[in-house]
Amino acid sequence: MQDSRHDEDDHIQNLSGTEAIEKLQDLAEGICMFTTFTDSRPAPSRPMALQGVEDDGALYFFSAASSSKNKELAADPAVQLFFCKEGSSEYLSIYGKCMVSRDRERIEKYWNSFIKVWFQGGKEDPDLTVIRVEPEDIRYWDTKNNRMVSFLKMAASLATGKTMDDGVEGELKV
Repeated sequence: MQDSRHDEDDHIQNLSGTEAIEKLQDLAEGICMFTTFTDSRPAPSRPMALQGVEDDGALYFFSAASSSKNKELAADPAVQLFFCKEGSSEYLSIYGKCMVSRDRERIEKYWNSFIKVWFQGGKEDPDLTVIRVEPEDIRYWDTKNNRMVSFLKMAASLATGKTMDDGVEGELKV
């Protein structure tokens, strides 16, 4: 009788250096849930639009200086970011520390007309700040297939009694 269990180690792929940065840049796209930490629970979370991931792994967001988020970051710079590429079932969790600034170079680099919805004063808006997230712990889950293929593999696995999980997960060291 064949053992239908799978060795989880076969699905672990920890990446570092350039490979980790490339994976981070691939999975960290669009909107994420940006969680700050306070003494109260639940931890405050809100959707935030990622502006970019740089070659050193730092992630950038725009935020209002007057926001509760910026006040929370002043008290505790720790954050947890959650990204989901739903159509392809890829997920990313990042724990890191933030630095809030008025970095002119990053404002110029990442500014786009959509940002003006929140900052009517444009790039010179006095409420505009840049949040730089320095990742400390990054974990990812990647099924390698889209949702339909994954569903078909699950159905085949139930029918045959064999695990057909081709997903990978691991840590990214940047």
